[in-house]
Amino acid sequence: MRPKLPDYGTFTHWPEDGHARLHPDDIAIINRVIPSSRVFRRSRFDGVFYQFEYGKSLQFRLRPCMWLALDWEGIDVGDQVEVIGLGMTRDLFVARVVEMRFNRRNRQIEYTLSQAGQVHPRLYLANELRNLDNQPKLRKPQAGG
Repeated sequence: MRPKLPDYGTFTHWPEDGHARLHPDDIAIINRVIPSSRVFRRSRFDGVFYQFEYGKSLQFRLRPCMWLALDWEGIDVGDQVEVIGLGMTRDLFVARVVEMRFNRRNRQIEYTLSQAGQVHPRLYLANELRNLDNQPKLRKPQAGG
């Protein structure tokens, strides 16, 4: 049974069967990013290979294999987010998600943010962020009504 796509997960170990699972054109990319704590988006299946993405610039293809499936928290690499202010302990600001990593010890996805070209040293959790890219858009009123 195929999973409902898109879905999210991480490769904490190298896929079984080694390079036999990799698309031949994507071997160099996959060797750089797997195994890791990165949270990938699995977006489609062509009947042989799944398409994986990490933001808009990193994509690769793998045959079906084991990975650690994770619940999507409504945020992707590349999304513009607002950090939710919390009194005097956390400032409110807008930034872009540049990393999305799974912390195995805490079993949570942690987000790295960049603002005006500067990467924030602190990691954020989904409940501290509001995705600005996934906000509903209002339709323009139609003329005459």
